[in-house]
This record gives sequence, structure tokens and C-alpha cells, in this order.
Amino acid sequence: MTLRSGLTLNAIKGNVCRMMERQRWTAEQIPDQAERVFVVTGANSGLGLATTRALVRRGGHVILAVRDKGKGRRAVAEITAEQPGAGLEARHLDLADLDSVRAFAQQVHTDHPRLDVLVNNAGVMAPPRSLSAQGHELQFACNHLGHFALTGLLLDLLTAGRDPRVVTVTSTNHRQGRLFFDDLAGERKYSPMAFYNQSKFANAVFGRELHRRLTAAGAPVRSLLAHPGYTATNLQTSAPVGMVKVLFGRILTPLAQPPDQGALPQLYAATDPDAEGGQFIGPDGLAELRGGPTRVRLSPAAADAETGRRLWELSEQLTGVRFVFPAPA
Repeated sequence: MTLRSGLTLNAIKGNVCRMMERQRWTAEQIPDQAERVFVVTGANSGLGLATTRALVRRGGHVILAVRDKGKGRRAVAEITAEQPGAGLEARHLDLADLDSVRAFAQQVHTDHPRLDVLVNNAGVMAPPRSLSAQGHELQFACNHLGHFALTGLLLDLLTAGRDPRVVTVTSTNHRQGRLFFDDLAGERKYSPMAFYNQSKFANAVFGRELHRRLTAAGAPVRSLLAHPGYTATNLQTSAPVGMVKVLFGRILTPLAQPPDQGALPQLYAATDPDAEGGQFIGPDGLAELRGGPTRVRLSPAAADAETGRRLWELSEQLTGVRFVFPAPA
């Protein structure tokens, strides 16, 4: 179809798409991050590595919190080859082991007087049932409890930071998740994907509840949530087994976006001046699978205040970490 102006509908659609692409937020819009200190969990690969690369390009100093320190050192060498003089530290952190979380936090306290941003990015997806060092189901332990404890143990350093933020990475799967309060360890019944969804739901509940508590305390720290859409990382191949691995690691891989694109929501949440506490940032494309960062919907169940209170108190009990919020100014 041709309009009177001589433009075809396809041409108009093309122009609109190009305008939308130009308006989308990109890593080039990250403000100067010089003298800002970041902790990024799971920073040696995938979204964490892409996030680290983007931050150091803008002058940020990044502590790579990694389970395999050898892989962390290789990531540091790789980024330094691209960005000579980049501020990088690789430090051991096993989020599934609360003793490791405490040791990591103590080391950060020893070496840094403040922390500006914590990106709770690392995760494990759909492994066979296994337990953490403290006896918790692995996905709940690594994806939620470890990040809960880490945030609480670093909160004083964040409070001293400049424009401090906690960015917790969840998933669209949180909308299919719920908390198995009567069987958190999957002793009676275990499904790899159901317990992955539970852990991502816990991430979402935690990020929103942290926002409530920081706001009530008048704290300067902002809590935001982000999700990467469908992004090609080793999350889909390193732990899953059976059909989950075949589906996400092979069949659907051509539909996935690269990590540099998938990391944009968490980068926006971590750095953009317009990002506000309590927001949930994800891709703006169809079904939130890909695209530029935009504000997206948190499930009503994840935003429920009573669920937030119950998970918070349980997490304190299971980790032994109690948050000390600053007194209101």
C-alpha cells in the first residue's frame, strides 16, 4: 500500500523501528563511573562478564566475585588486554556456602572503605537436586540465600557509597514461581525448573522487600530488580540436565540475544541517573525476551508485603545475617 505522501507502509514501519532503536538505552549512555566501586557476582562469564566489561569501559572499578578464581583471573586478563589499566580484582565467592560469603565480605571491608554498587547477578539453573554446604537446596542457596547474606554483610559499605545501589537479577520465570515454605529443600518433591522458578521468585521478593525497608529507614541505598530476557549464557548449559538442557542449550539458542545485550537492564539499573529504587528493569521486546531496557511488571505475588516479610525473616534465620539499616537522617 502506498500513501499520498509516496511513503509505503513498510517504509513507515522501517522508520519507526529505526527511531525506536535510536531511542533505546545502550551501554554508550552509561555515565562516567570513575572512582566508583562495584561488586559483580558471577563476573567471569555471561551477563556478569558483559556487565564488568561495560563498567570498566566507563572507568568503574569492579570486584569480580567468582566461584572459580582461575576463571576470574582469566576474565581479568581478557578485559585488561582490551582495556589496559582497567580497575579489576578477582576474588573467590561461593554463594552456596555462607562461610565463603562471610569471608568475601570481610575481605571487601578490609580493602575498601565504601562500595557504590552491588550487582547480585550469579546463579545456577535447573541442576539435579543437591544441597549446599549448610544443607539448603542448591538453587535457593546460591541464587537467593547467598545474595541475601552478601547484601546484608555489605550494607554498611553501600551506605557510605556514592549513589549506592543494589541490583538483584531475577527472571521472567519469577512469574511462574512460588515459595515452597513447607519443603524448601525439596525433600518430598523436587523438580529442577520448579525450584529454579522458586529461586527467581525469591530474588524478586527480596529486591522489592529490600526497597521497602531501605525506604522506611531513609537509607541512601536504592534496591532495583532487573532481568535479561532470553540471553545465551552458560546458565542454560552448565547445570541443567535432560530436556531442560536440550531445550535451552540447543533448540532455543538461535532465538537468544548475546550477553552484551542481555546485560543492558542490569547496567541501566546500576548506573543510570533516572533509575529509581523499587523499579524492575527488563527488555522492551516481545514477551520481554530481548530488546533495550525499560520498566517492566513485577508479579503481584512477588510484590506482596506479607510474602516479603515472611521470606525476609526466614532468610535471616537460615543465613544468620540481620541487616543493620542506618538511622533516619
